[in-house]
Amino acid sequence: MQRFMKAKEAEGYQDLIGEEYPLLQYLALGKLTLKQGQTYEAQTNGYETALVILSGKAAISAEDQRWTGLGGRNNVFEGKATTVFVPCQSAYQVTAETDLQIAVCKVKAEEKYAPFVVRPEEVVVQQRGKAQWNREVHDIIADNANNRVQRIVLGETFHKPGEWSGYPPHKHDGEFAPEEPNLEEIYYYQVNPQQGFGVQLHYTKDLSIDEAHIIRHGDSFAIDKGYHPVVAGGGYQLYYLWFMAGESGRTLRPYEDPDHRWLHTLD
Repeated sequence: MQRFMKAKEAEGYQDLIGEEYPLLQYLALGKLTLKQGQTYEAQTNGYETALVILSGKAAISAEDQRWTGLGGRNNVFEGKATTVFVPCQSAYQVTAETDLQIAVCKVKAEEKYAPFVVRPEEVVVQQRGKAQWNREVHDIIADNANNRVQRIVLGETFHKPGEWSGYPPHKHDGEFAPEEPNLEEIYYYQVNPQQGFGVQLHYTKDLSIDEAHIIRHGDSFAIDKGYHPVVAGGGYQLYYLWFMAGESGRTLRPYEDPDHRWLHTLD
């Protein structure tokens, strides 16, 4: 079963990793591309949904709330995200105030909460790692959304050229539960400049999975199990939007590959 999905440009809404994708029980990912003035309407049905504005400005309504002038960055490398949370069993509408791209991040849910906006000033920025695995992580829907969502945890990670993340290699597939929560994850990548690349590794200790994928601008990756470190190519910034959910609640406690834990001893 294919886990790494290559980019396909399309106007309007497109599924990148659809709701019927068999390896994921909780997650699905779509992308919305609108020209200025265009409008898109949808129902969330059984998914709590985060609308992450990748580029452009939008007016978005959900339930009885409406927000205008949301977003504004020209690309993901220009600043922090604006995100609208839409609960399950809800209708929403997006109108493009400029040319617009939105990642539509879906997580199965049964509990209905109120819609809300996470604005750039509310994003929690963390510097993680050291040596050659420094990265900047933006928590968008994480601890700041406790009691406001059911399952979704979501953020953005930014690599400088040549730097790693998900490193030392980690996973979160519940193999060593309860210490290791069982959480699925999806990555959606962008590269700056766009002709660049990165590399996504994916492996299990029994080598039933032992793969490397070349990351191009707009690719995506479904992670049901296994270790999944990622590196940016030299000279190219790498970004990925990530979101997670599973049977173990919203606690993030990655399990690191024991063979590589010694990396923490490096200065």
